[in-house]
Amino acid sequence: MLLPYKIAVLCYLFDEQGRVLLLHRVKPPNQHLYSPIGGKLEQAIGESPTACAVREIHEEAGLDVRPADLHLTGIVSETAYLGQTHWLMFLYELKTPVKIAPDAMHFDEGRLEWHEPDAIHGLPIPQTDRGVIWPQFWQHRGGFFAVHIDCSTTPPRWRMEQPAAGDWHTLDA
Repeated sequence: MLLPYKIAVLCYLFDEQGRVLLLHRVKPPNQHLYSPIGGKLEQAIGESPTACAVREIHEEAGLDVRPADLHLTGIVSETAYLGQTHWLMFLYELKTPVKIAPDAMHFDEGRLEWHEPDAIHGLPIPQTDRGVIWPQFWQHRGGFFAVHIDCSTTPPRWRMEQPAAGDWHTLDA
């Protein structure tokens, strides 16, 4: 399927109580759904995924972080998301808990909200986040994983492409 390919980051931030910061989106993609903060790489200037994460955290949460403050937890590729776009997403976790200023909680893309991890399953979130991305993030948090999701099928099919260290022998299928 010939579709544009976009590159983005998702940034997972936690507070001292272990709650995760989510954006309740008011704009497409994923309008009216919850997702971690993040955004598209500025490809025209050659922006790196890590630099994009630093920039998006500053733009959306008002926090100044350094590349060393981030951990690359996963890479997710999606074929034909919503039949409109192929995505390559880099998932970063901020290594230390944060506090967000109350005035930073609203901006043009939506509203930032803190959520308990076990409450995420009850929120309106994208299907691929619910079925693949969140479960893999929790399983590999502090480590690394890479998955590919084929959204051109119903339900989407996915495969692990790079599991946690020591699990590589399980990919023989």
